[in-house]
Amino acid sequence: MSEEQDIDTGEARARSMRSSLDNYELSESDLQILDDHEGDLPSVTEMDGLPVLAVIGRPNVGKSTLVNRILGRREAVVQDTPGVTRDRVTYQAEWAGREFLVVDTGGWEVDVRGLDRNVADQAEVAIDLSDAVLLVVDATVGITTTDERIVELLRRSGKPVILAANKVDSAMQEADAAYLWGLGMGEPYAISALHGRGTGDLLDRVLAVLPERSARAGQPRDPNIRRVALVGRPNVGKSSLLNALVGHERVVVDSTAGTTRDPVDEIVTLGDRQWQFVDTAGVRRKMHRTTGADFYASIRTQAAIEKAEVALVLFDASEVLTEQDVRVVQQVVDAGRALVIVNNKWDLVDEERQKELKSELERELVQVAWAPRINISAATTWHTNRIVQALDTALAGWETRISTGKLNAFLGQLVAAHPHPLRGGKQPRILFGTQVSSAPPRFVLFTTGFLDPGYRRFIERRLREDFGFAGSPVQISVRVRERRRK
Repeated sequence: MSEEQDIDTGEARARSMRSSLDNYELSESDLQILDDHEGDLPSVTEMDGLPVLAVIGRPNVGKSTLVNRILGRREAVVQDTPGVTRDRVTYQAEWAGREFLVVDTGGWEVDVRGLDRNVADQAEVAIDLSDAVLLVVDATVGITTTDERIVELLRRSGKPVILAANKVDSAMQEADAAYLWGLGMGEPYAISALHGRGTGDLLDRVLAVLPERSARAGQPRDPNIRRVALVGRPNVGKSSLLNALVGHERVVVDSTAGTTRDPVDEIVTLGDRQWQFVDTAGVRRKMHRTTGADFYASIRTQAAIEKAEVALVLFDASEVLTEQDVRVVQQVVDAGRALVIVNNKWDLVDEERQKELKSELERELVQVAWAPRINISAATTWHTNRIVQALDTALAGWETRISTGKLNAFLGQLVAAHPHPLRGGKQPRILFGTQVSSAPPRFVLFTTGFLDPGYRRFIERRLREDFGFAGSPVQISVRVRERRRK
């Protein structure tokens, strides 16, 4: 069978699988994905420059409900339990013809530890990376100590703040919103995120304070210049590598860990092309354990990763791999950026240490075995010429896109040869699959039941074997759907 016939067969199979989905209960967001499955969700470069609105507040005040109201669809997970949202999640929204980004955050609380502290840290990062903040307060509860502490945090940030008095479901509750003038954040906008009451006036005010272009985005960048973040724990040689690539002392290098505080941008010509490298502060430890300048350096490092397309994660090859090294890698993967592992200071590595390092990498980084790895010495510039090829490989994998026909042909063959194990006497089936975006590659699978994590990893492994994706994380989400009732 010719290649054209293979394509035609794959497309026919995809159409058949898509039509079978009409027998299942589908949400509005499902239909949007299916209608646009040959398109692409906004990539990092397309969203670059859109103004950013961070939605902040203590737990269970209705932040995610308000985000869904702004988006006009149920996207953020909502439950009548505090702490459902934990990470920062960014959505693209539109109001009155203007597009902007909305960042949903977990609840901010005072003096918390563990997971709750991590959630609060992410909310603080969202504030730092935003152009304006939407502070959501529960009008039926009134001003709490946590609300007052959040206001102090927002005042220090210097960002424009719009105050939303949520859960004002009727005119009789307007007086509850009036009490919130006491926060000193200006006029409280009485709204009901659940019913949509007052949200139009609130969004008009949001657009009035948001800039046309994000102040965090910087100048529009040439799409041909790829953006590379140099990340790693302190003193692994990030600044030395940037200086080696630039050809002169662009940034201060010292044996003292933590010399670099702010990200340093530099246009570098490598392989007859220009690249924008960003030298970042070393990631010392978990963010909730950092204070002062180190805390804000961590925030700026996170921002540099999110604005990059690919990250070079540097290790000190002469030292034992640490928990911090692994955490930096995970930070890049969580941000959905292409990844290259760089073992620096190779001039200090003897034969015995090479064997130890190989064992450490195989053991600690088994989850990112797909990332290209290179050994270099920034101090002597040994093998730094290999960086371009590794970057090209990672970016090519990051931007790989599979047609819907090929994807569903692949899924059909995979499931036929290796069906999902029985769960509770039933066998989940994959009804249809689509790649909703590239950079990073994101897939949505419509199924009749939950897919075990092990089976999802199996699908990802086989996707990589058949289609590549070298150097890129692959995100697979599953939507379980039930048959329509006759």
